[in-house]
Amino acid sequence: MSSSSLDRRFASDPVFELHHGGKMAVTATVPLTSREDLSLAYTPGVARVCEAIAAEPDLAADYTWTGHTVAVVTDGTAVLGLGNIGPAAAMPVMEGKAVLFKQFGGVDAVPICLDTQDVDQIISVVTALAPSFGGINLEDISAPRCFEIERRLDEALPIPVFHDDQHGTAIVVLAALRNAITLLDRKMDDLRVVVSGAGAAGVAVTKMLIAGGVDAAEVVVVDSRGIIHGGRSDLTPVKAELAAMTNGNGLSGGIADALAGADVLIGVSGGQIPEEAVAGMAPEAIVFALANPTPEVHPDVASRHAALVATGRSDFPNQINNVLAFPGVFRGALDARATTVTDGMKVAAADAIAGVVADALRADAIVPSPLDPRVAPAVAAAVTEAARRDGVARR
Repeated sequence: MSSSSLDRRFASDPVFELHHGGKMAVTATVPLTSREDLSLAYTPGVARVCEAIAAEPDLAADYTWTGHTVAVVTDGTAVLGLGNIGPAAAMPVMEGKAVLFKQFGGVDAVPICLDTQDVDQIISVVTALAPSFGGINLEDISAPRCFEIERRLDEALPIPVFHDDQHGTAIVVLAALRNAITLLDRKMDDLRVVVSGAGAAGVAVTKMLIAGGVDAAEVVVVDSRGIIHGGRSDLTPVKAELAAMTNGNGLSGGIADALAGADVLIGVSGGQIPEEAVAGMAPEAIVFALANPTPEVHPDVASRHAALVATGRSDFPNQINNVLAFPGVFRGALDARATTVTDGMKVAAADAIAGVVADALRADAIVPSPLDPRVAPAVAAAVTEAARRDGVARR
């Protein structure tokens, strides 16, 4: 569509020009040019396939699009750094997610923006839609609702359910940390780690690092009110779970108290961290300041006190980008016909991402480029193998 048909307010803006008409479309994968084509693709031939699936439901994954298609589902409550902007305004992001699935993982994806923020309604709608898809990618749903939605859908559905804001971030963080400690000749179980932020990403990162070998007692999580510990009376159930599994030394106080002598800072909060707090970290510290567009501590500032720095931005080295994870995770899960995404599959994905650049590690290149074509195939193969190893694969 020509730019002349754009709204005049946006006609000179290349971003709006690119988005005009949306970023995706449905195309046929079979010819429809003859009467015979029609009889095979639709009636009467299609009835034979329907009858076969009715008799043997597992055939749907082979003879419909469900074997290679996921739903990208949001309620628009936590979109990028924009917050609760609603389902209509969330659609450009969900379309973007869908085209990333296709480009990097060969996975077809359908954006679904729900006009409800009620947990029960969301679960009911997604459960009803699930037979049309091979997996569910939950996206930009605010915490703490996202935890319950993912848990209940995972329990209810026989297909993978994956909240990318949680687990995609966590997988790439683990991959980056694996390579960072390799460069610095450190070990996972020797690290003292501070996670700044106890939302969806913070909770998932904490659990992923523990699954990846960090000593849970040496992880300290900090929210907007300070260090999370068992003595606080204001903890949600999710934060109470974090308190029970982390902070074995019973630290209290604020971010500066948590960072004193710490080896690693993972920022997933959006709040600002003073330079003097970062300066109190251990020598050769690692700082991943992942808030977007404004990191918790600017990379130039962090580099004055840390040996390795990563952000969530593309204009600084070491971008922690979820696109390194989710296309390959779903490709591997679909290939295995997995019923769920296990911790083992997530750790395998992180190891695969780290392995792509293992032979060419540099302080400014601890993760692959999001455009590296080796990433998704490596992740997919590792996830498929892990699904079989964990007993959740159906082929």
